[in-house]
Amino acid sequence: MRIHDISTLIHPDMIVYKNKEDKKPVITVVSDYNKGTSYESRALLDMHVGTHMDAPLHMIEGGETIDNQDLYKCVTDCKVFDLSHVEEKIEMKDIDKYSISENDFIIFKTRNSFLKEFDFKFVFISIEVSQFLAKKKIKGIGIDALSVERDQPSHETHEAFLKDGIAVLEGLNLKDINEGEYFLVALPLKIKGAEGAPSRAILIER
Repeated sequence: MRIHDISTLIHPDMIVYKNKEDKKPVITVVSDYNKGTSYESRALLDMHVGTHMDAPLHMIEGGETIDNQDLYKCVTDCKVFDLSHVEEKIEMKDIDKYSISENDFIIFKTRNSFLKEFDFKFVFISIEVSQFLAKKKIKGIGIDALSVERDQPSHETHEAFLKDGIAVLEGLNLKDINEGEYFLVALPLKIKGAEGAPSRAILIER
């Protein structure tokens, strides 16, 4: 068994969505060995920082919150598709060759995993693909972008997934991951009433 950590490292200078300063983590040391007998720190985190999972409430008024996330959609077999060649968005022609079935958890590896700074033209999932996957009744979707969509005023890609309770896992680091089948563990923090939460995500190669 081999474990691959596909989480993004959280730190104050990490890549955040659209380089927004208020999305950067603030980590404060509240006690160290110069002041006491223990080391303690405090973190101020955006719910969508780094590797995170969206709950339906994120884009759907009255939707479920992250503390009610079905854990069977977070601890599951999954399929990683390597779409590193895609330049703009993932379209139907890019996934036609793949076998996709009901209850699959699909993860898209793209050129996003190789970026060292935020790219306003990051690769995202087209509306057509999101609607297709939703009709297939997949259990979850993952991508190495901080969002499954880009510049969609009505958030159609998010909505296609979240309205059907499909788990949405964003901000993955897939640079060193090969295409194939894995076992995914991606548990979001259990935060009451939240629309999403940071997750520690790993792939297990069996």
